[in-house]
Amino acid sequence: MSADTKIRDHGGGIDAAIAHWGGVRHDWLDLSTGINPTPYPIVPFAADAWTALPDSGAQTALLTAARKFWNVPDSAEIIAAPGASAIIARLPAVFQGTNVDIPTPTYNEHAAAFLAHGWQVTVDSPDVRVIVHPNNPTGRFWSADDLDTPMTVIDESFCDIAPDRSLINHADNTTVVLKSFGKFWGLAGIRLGFAIAGPDLIARLKDLMGPWAVSGPALEIGTAALSDTAWAEATRQSLQADSDRLDQLVTANGAVFVGGCSLFRLYEVDDALAWQERLAKHHIWSRIFPYSKTYLRLGLPPQDRWKQLEDAL
Repeated sequence: MSADTKIRDHGGGIDAAIAHWGGVRHDWLDLSTGINPTPYPIVPFAADAWTALPDSGAQTALLTAARKFWNVPDSAEIIAAPGASAIIARLPAVFQGTNVDIPTPTYNEHAAAFLAHGWQVTVDSPDVRVIVHPNNPTGRFWSADDLDTPMTVIDESFCDIAPDRSLINHADNTTVVLKSFGKFWGLAGIRLGFAIAGPDLIARLKDLMGPWAVSGPALEIGTAALSDTAWAEATRQSLQADSDRLDQLVTANGAVFVGGCSLFRLYEVDDALAWQERLAKHHIWSRIFPYSKTYLRLGLPPQDRWKQLEDAL
């Protein structure tokens, strides 16, 4: 198995969909990702957010807000990066070993990163296990009983929908917890992610990330959003209501609910490619998977675009 494009399929790719099915970008409803369609409102930036190198005060403010929002253990350290994917790409270099267990199906960038660093992906005698919590695309939540390898990566990119299920209290020098800002807060374009672990692991990551990893605007937006707990709680409720609405709509048209979380839903259909093509003719992009002919994953529409999906179905 090699780190090639066969294991690196992703959602998105609207430009390619337009090239095949026509229309313009504004026409398309992208349901292929698990990004909150009602993003956190962007606050005004300081005058030098775009022009000055990010200073220590702004970085400290972001990490302080993140530590409080996620209840990071006092014994753990936290680092911010330009997206969780930037951390994922570097994580294999901080571990010692040769074998990594990555239970599938799951987010494929983890396997790609370890393979690129010369690791073997196997269930046999793993030195590291990677678990996505809740899993993408199945929505499975893991437990502390699954932290039974010498080192563990817990990818909690979607866990802000259920903070009570977080395993962040296990973050230490054998366990790294990842957080993605773009999904729950709906601002994937600012590229912001976090790693929480013991001081030794975070020190190694800092060396790999280099200085000024996070942009000035991302520092300001992230600090404001992570400090706004009222918005977060209201968003959890609205996401749950919208995911319930999506289930009712899609299952009424012949799909079977399989799993997911309140940011994306996974359905079993008779022919996933046929479903994707049918939706694409209505300029709706969905997610299908190379390992399944029947899995269809859908994100949530914005509030003003539900009718487009209803008409397509």
